[in-house]
Amino acid sequence: MRPPNAKAAISDALGVVAERRTYSNLIYILLAFPLGMVYYLLMSLGFIIGLGLTLFLVGIVVLLGTVLGVRPLASFERWLANALLGLGLSAPGDVDGAGGGSVGTTLRRYLDAPSTWRGLGFVFIKPLVGIVAVVLFVVPAFALSLVVAPLRYPYEAEFVTVGDEPIVWTIGTLPEAALATLIGASVTVAFLHLVNGYAYVCARIAEALLGEPKPVVSRP
Repeated sequence: MRPPNAKAAISDALGVVAERRTYSNLIYILLAFPLGMVYYLLMSLGFIIGLGLTLFLVGIVVLLGTVLGVRPLASFERWLANALLGLGLSAPGDVDGAGGGSVGTTLRRYLDAPSTWRGLGFVFIKPLVGIVAVVLFVVPAFALSLVVAPLRYPYEAEFVTVGDEPIVWTIGTLPEAALATLIGASVTVAFLHLVNGYAYVCARIAEALLGEPKPVVSRP
């Protein structure tokens, strides 16, 4: 077996910085939290109001509107996943012909469609995806403070707090600041790999819940 080439390994590790896909993944993950919170508020209000008024016709209407309202949200998320995660998801075809017939028949078609409930599941999962994204972005915030250390030393970089005692690194000299920059840059590269890994998980969730995959046509 041919021994691994250290230069190639380093090139592969640093290549994530120059990959365009890395930054589209980053945008997708950045959008996860605000979108997730919007979906959470919409679904919470819809179900709370609908359940609270179930004794009246308006409550049933609100519940139906909330459930069916996930379809345009799922459509938007499908477009977002295709645009930023590089997927090729098509709209599910389980409601073809839903525009014909009476209102009751059309509603039943939409409620019977698995894509409606998969979309609802995705909308409920999205806030959790956003919360994980917020936790992830603690890493670059800390790394950036180390990268710019030569511009701001002396200062204390705080790592974590154990009990009531913070663990800090006092950076007081130029060599220490240079070392901090190297560590910060390494952490940033590791974070970008983590972003791509998390985006991979998000893509699999989108494939499972938002539509039917189709071949992606490569453009010249």
